[in-house]
Amino acid sequence: MKLFQSQNPTEADLLKEAIAGKREAQRLLYQRYASKMLAVSKRYARTDFEAEDILQDAFMKVFTHLKNFKGECPVEFWIKRIVINTALKHQRSNRHLMVTDQEEEWEEASEQDCFDSQYGYEELLELVRELPPRYQAVFNLYAIEGFSHKEIGEMLEITESTSKSQYSRARASLRQALLRLTRQYHEKVTG
Repeated sequence: MKLFQSQNPTEADLLKEAIAGKREAQRLLYQRYASKMLAVSKRYARTDFEAEDILQDAFMKVFTHLKNFKGECPVEFWIKRIVINTALKHQRSNRHLMVTDQEEEWEEASEQDCFDSQYGYEELLELVRELPPRYQAVFNLYAIEGFSHKEIGEMLEITESTSKSQYSRARASLRQALLRLTRQYHEKVTG
């Protein structure tokens, strides 16, 4: 027997049934948000496989704690916060948040130089994934998710100034990587 008569149940109906443990409602809730949340988890993961693990762990938490959802924000934001927290916990448990000792060259480049060429989402995602893990986390939380440095400091258990510093270094590293890609592109074209 079909749980929902219509193909697009309201969010309230879907949540009510998912809270009651109805697998069909949970499946529909997962289908509704999984692709957006996978994009979020990819920003914090080193590989697509790791991102999928994070997504699965996060949705297990979503279904476990759905009864605690108060509706004070859209359910999508609530799920996104769980995905982010799961990704950060995953990084910590795998010791990915240790700042590396590798020497980094901070080459000055203008933003215009870096963006002369068009890059696809996957290319840019790969550059973010190449950042040292803590820089990657701070960059994503600040530039993509919109958290303040104070909030990031609390989430990652670092100071606000450390968050600012790591964000600055992440930006410099990304600028350098984009400049390197732009040079490689121009060398190919001019041959």
